[in-house]
Amino acid sequence: MKRELDHKLHLRNIKPTAMRQLVLHVLTEQSTAISLPELEQIFDRADKATLYRTLKTFEKNKLIHRINDGAGPVKYALCQDTCKCQPEDLHVHFLCTKCNQTYCLTEIPIPDITLPAKFSFENVNMVVKGVCANCAI
Repeated sequence: MKRELDHKLHLRNIKPTAMRQLVLHVLTEQSTAISLPELEQIFDRADKATLYRTLKTFEKNKLIHRINDGAGPVKYALCQDTCKCQPEDLHVHFLCTKCNQTYCLTEIPIPDITLPAKFSFENVNMVVKGVCANCAI
């Protein structure tokens, strides 16, 4: 597992420190997006600034993407290995209104958006809200 984590970090030009390896391990084990406060609970003895800087480094190097689902703190999820965080890589997110978990729906791309003249695209965030399969049972 450590080799796989180091390889993922290497592919994104991120130096593999112990904290980065630990945070990446947690992110790879998640089936849903995770917030900084949730990471702080997992790493209760870690320096909060170090966790924040780790997430920022991961985001800057396109290892993770941020999700603002409107339900509280920003959440983070791993990008797919082929992701370059370009418009064609953007996908829909799903927020469960019962369990408050946010899922990446990578198989559903963000629809093409045609902007008026002189408007420039920076980012788009599409969140579908409803009840997830786990809560529907």
